[in-house]
Amino acid sequence: MRTTTPARVTLAPRERQVLEGLADGSMLAAVALRLSIREGTASGYLKGAKRKLYGVRESAAALAVGYTTKAISRPSLLDPETLLLPDNQQDIVPLLARGMTAACMAAELKRPVDIIRRDNRDLLTNLRAKNRVHAVKRLWELQLLTAGQVTAWLY
Repeated sequence: MRTTTPARVTLAPRERQVLEGLADGSMLAAVALRLSIREGTASGYLKGAKRKLYGVRESAAALAVGYTTKAISRPSLLDPETLLLPDNQQDIVPLLARGMTAACMAAELKRPVDIIRRDNRDLLTNLRAKNRVHAVKRLWELQLLTAGQVTAWLY
């Protein structure tokens, strides 16, 4: 099996700032306010970043690819032993990082959508994450999401 390393991606400073701002669980409007730019402008920077980050569509996937390609600063790693996730939540980690909807996750895992939605909520609670993008950051910190996993679905 051939391993592929994704090419390093270079984001414009504002694109990087918007994506890193979202990583903390902030909404786009709050990130824009913090950067003293309009929300529409921040949205444009986010779209540009997603295009550069292998054309991903979801912000959670953009963050995962940004960490993998070193386009944005990686968070400090924490001890993965501090959080043990049940198997049903571990199964959805790579799918959440890809930005999949609950319906797509359910089809992939062959489970009912309502169970997948519950598992997503429980995962966010266990991670103490505010939203999916913040969950990707927490998963990266806890080493439950790795560059190897992201690379695997990029290719």
